[in-house]
Amino acid sequence: MVVMSGEQDGIRFRRAQSVTRAEEIQAVEQKVRKSQPDRPIHKPRDSLLSWNSGFEKFTGFVNWAFLLLSIGGLRLLLENFIKYGIRVDPVQWFYILTGQDEQGSEHPSIVLILYSIVPIIFCLLTEKALAIEIISSALGMTMHVVNLLVLIFLPMVIIHYKDGFSLIGASTVTTLYSILFLKLWSYVQVNVWCRNARQNTSNKSLRRQSLSYNNLPKEDDNNLHHKESKDDLSNTEKLLVQYPDNLTLRDLFYFLCAPTLCYELNFPRTERIRKRFLLKRIFEVVAGTQLILCIFQQYMIPSVKNSLIPFSNMDITLATERLLKLSIPNHLAWLCMFYILFNSWLNLLGEVLHFADRSFYSDWWNANNIDTFWRTWNLPVHRWALRHLYLPLVEVGYNKAIAATTVFFISAFFHEYMVSVPLKTYKIWAFMGMMAQIPLSNISKFMERNYGGRMGNIVVWASLIIGQPMCIMMYYHDYVITHYGQSLIADYGHV
Repeated sequence: MVVMSGEQDGIRFRRAQSVTRAEEIQAVEQKVRKSQPDRPIHKPRDSLLSWNSGFEKFTGFVNWAFLLLSIGGLRLLLENFIKYGIRVDPVQWFYILTGQDEQGSEHPSIVLILYSIVPIIFCLLTEKALAIEIISSALGMTMHVVNLLVLIFLPMVIIHYKDGFSLIGASTVTTLYSILFLKLWSYVQVNVWCRNARQNTSNKSLRRQSLSYNNLPKEDDNNLHHKESKDDLSNTEKLLVQYPDNLTLRDLFYFLCAPTLCYELNFPRTERIRKRFLLKRIFEVVAGTQLILCIFQQYMIPSVKNSLIPFSNMDITLATERLLKLSIPNHLAWLCMFYILFNSWLNLLGEVLHFADRSFYSDWWNANNIDTFWRTWNLPVHRWALRHLYLPLVEVGYNKAIAATTVFFISAFFHEYMVSVPLKTYKIWAFMGMMAQIPLSNISKFMERNYGGRMGNIVVWASLIIGQPMCIMMYYHDYVITHYGQSLIADYGHV
């Protein structure tokens, strides 16, 4: 048994040779082989397309894929024109955007947009009252909570019971009120931090006043240098806005217009407006918006309408075909919207407002799992969730899993809010789609861990390409059932 153990130990020892030693043996062997008269040309190496090759230059495949997608898109373009002709109609865009196709001179969306000034002013007045201690902290926070709840639920009630809202108008209102909710939440929380810091500073200054003159440090050269450094820091601080001097309408409205959801007393600023850069962003916004409207009108609307009957009849094969057909123009429109919103529009706002932080997104297209995608594709929302929701929950004692689930829950609520309220179709598909990101995250991490980052990235892209058109088809079906009944589906079936 001892001998066998020793042999096993010897075997293990020989197997435990380092990679460097193995490479030396191969190098010596290869040198000997090269000296042979048969002129050897073979050596140990992997195929380029194998996972272990380490080969990463796939530019040709990228060009091939782009060309193939272009040919497929051209075929879809011709098929669309043959079936439906040219459906792009700027006049119809105007009617839909203004809501004149649904109501006469009434514009309740504009009234709600103008009313949004009321909760803004109320929030500022409450903060001023808290700063000069007219009201207690508990009462002030209660007023803020009520104000934010009214802000987010008022559009839901009015849009549901008031007629005359166009789809675009109602979507604009819900988007605006959602952004205001997040911004005012940040504004209130930052001012709470500033009040707490001011109280702590005042308490420390009172303790400092109890020191006697004999306990103060003598002014030698080191102390003089330290004092000069503190004076420079103090002069710099004087140039910055300090609490409660930030509680002005000018400061608040600048934050509300700035391309960020996180409030600061002193934002980084640029020195000038680059006119050429600004003109490029304006052109991208105008041209890109027209392109998205064309994709909607020419491609997506016919595909969505054609999906109604197969989806209603649960014809899995035909519904899947409609889903895949819708996924291409939908994904193209989504990519265009991402670029226009995060690169063109937010940069345009930042340039006009001299806002220096232009990091609105990261390389989400390289994300190897769902968590990385949500952390990189929308940095303003990610920073808000991290700063004002995730970290505060962790600091008060909740574990990271509960904090992350809460972030997804709030995000799911707002996704559902901005879809169901304008459609007046109160389902939970968008909510469930966002909450499904949690198990999907585990799947993508499993694929990344066991099959490499490339497979995790494929899971991310597949969820984006397939998930969105499926949600669109479900909401369109429920919208038709809710507002037009089964009769319209029957009419579609006879066409």
